[in-house]
Amino acid sequence: MSAPPDGVVVPPVSEVEAGRRSYRRSRERRSTGVAVLSTVVFAAVLLVGATSAPGWERTRESFLDLDVARRSFLPVLSGLWLNVRVLVVAAVCVLVVGLVVALLRTLRGPVWAPVRLLAAAYTDVFRGLPLIVLLYVVGFGVPGLRLQGVPTSAVVLGTIAIVLTYGAYVAEVFRAGIESVHPSQRAAARALGLTHRQTTRLVVLPQAVRTVTPPLLNDLVALQKDVGLISVLGAVDAVRRAQIASAQTADFTPYVVAGVLFVLLAVPTVRLADWATARARRRQQAGGLL
Repeated sequence: MSAPPDGVVVPPVSEVEAGRRSYRRSRERRSTGVAVLSTVVFAAVLLVGATSAPGWERTRESFLDLDVARRSFLPVLSGLWLNVRVLVVAAVCVLVVGLVVALLRTLRGPVWAPVRLLAAAYTDVFRGLPLIVLLYVVGFGVPGLRLQGVPTSAVVLGTIAIVLTYGAYVAEVFRAGIESVHPSQRAAARALGLTHRQTTRLVVLPQAVRTVTPPLLNDLVALQKDVGLISVLGAVDAVRRAQIASAQTADFTPYVVAGVLFVLLAVPTVRLADWATARARRRQQAGGLL
C-alpha cells in the first residue's frame, strides 16, 4: 500500500482496473488519431475547393496579400492595444454593474418593488437595444448635450455603451445563479444566526459565482469581439487602423490581419471557458463533489 503526501492511504490498483485504464487510454489515442486525420482531410478539401474557385486569384489579392499584411501588421497591432485596455476596464465594470443589478432584482419585500422594477427595466431595455445603436446614441448624443464635466472622448463613451449593454446580460446571468441556490441554504444560514447580508455574501454569492462561471466566460469572449465596435465613434483601435490601411492600399487584407489578432486574443479565453464548462459538468455528474 502507498501513502500519498496528504497521508491518505490508497489501495493499489487491481489488474482488472489496470486493464480498464489501458483500454481507455488506447481508445483515447485512437479517437485522437481519427479526429486529427478527419480535421486534416476536411482542411485539405476546403483548401482545394477555395483555390480551385474561378475568382480565387482576385480574392487572394484582395484579402490575402502578404506584402500588405506585413505593412499593416504593426499599425493594427498598436490599435489592438487600445482594444485590450478597453476590454480590461469594461470587463471589470460589467462584473460590478451586473452583480449590483442582480442583487437589486433579488431583493425581497414590497418596499423594494420600485428598485426591482428599475433593475428589470434596465435589463429589458439594454438587452433589447442593439449595441451599435447604443454606441451611436451615447457616442454622439451625450456630447451633443454639452454638459459640463461629462466626458466627450470616443473611447470613454464607447466603453460606457459597452458596459451598459453587457452589464444587462451579466446581471441576468448572476440573477440566475443566485436564484439557483436552494432556499434551504439560506434557511440554514439564518438558523446559524447570520444576517441577510451575511447570508448573501458568505453563502449565496460563492455558490452562485461558481455556478455561473462558464456563462460569464462566454460573455467575456463576446465582449472581446465587441470592443472593436468603438471604432464607429472614431476611436483609433485595431479596426480603425485596418480601415485606414485598407483605404491607403485599396486592399481588404488589413481587415483580415485585425480579425486574426482578435481571434488570437480570444483563443485563451475560449479554451478557459471550455475547461470551466467541462469541469462544471464533471462536478454535476459526480454529485457536486470536487
